[in-house]
Amino acid sequence: MLQAKQDLLAALAAGLDQLSPGAGDKAAFELPKVAAHGDLACTAAMQLAKPLKRNPRQVAEALREALLASPAFRQWVDAVEIAGPGFLNIRLKHAAKQEVVREVLASGAAFGHQPAHGRRILVEFVSANPTGPLHVGHGRQAALGDAICNLFATQGWNVWREFYYNDAGVQISTLATSVQLRARAASSPAMPDGPKPPTTATTSRTSPTTSWRASP
Repeated sequence: MLQAKQDLLAALAAGLDQLSPGAGDKAAFELPKVAAHGDLACTAAMQLAKPLKRNPRQVAEALREALLASPAFRQWVDAVEIAGPGFLNIRLKHAAKQEVVREVLASGAAFGHQPAHGRRILVEFVSANPTGPLHVGHGRQAALGDAICNLFATQGWNVWREFYYNDAGVQISTLATSVQLRARAASSPAMPDGPKPPTTATTSRTSPTTSWRASP
């Protein structure tokens, strides 16, 4: 059905250009809100009515005739109906829907992939906290973020993955101070017990950094 939809979209663009040169650049189908209305919908007639200074239904009728005359619509479409002020509801033939099975079998794992278009996208995800233990949520976010990146890549995007690692802020500052004081306590006979730094469980991101001093 992907090929059928591309053929129909090209026919729609050509039909719009017949009515208003350049209008084909905005050719698009929508999914009807009510399934009984058809498989595809088009609102282009209402959008063109004002610049053409014509009644929307008259524009819809002219567009309908142009579409039904195209080879793609004769091959894949069962009916094109005008509804409301100028909606076009399109009903596909069973062959158009069955065509997707042939496309899936022919394309295999590459089904649905789009060619590279040169645009880039940055996806940031995970954000693990090094001051606390990793938990199942971090694993879930890592899998979800990577899946989103893979999806963008199949659609032609040049994807840059960025793993967010929380290495700044009050918690990290407190952790660094705690580790330094523990290291000093371990290497100094004068401080056998070492300081008692705060635990990360009770440290707020918005609280000021606490300064700890070893007792003499």
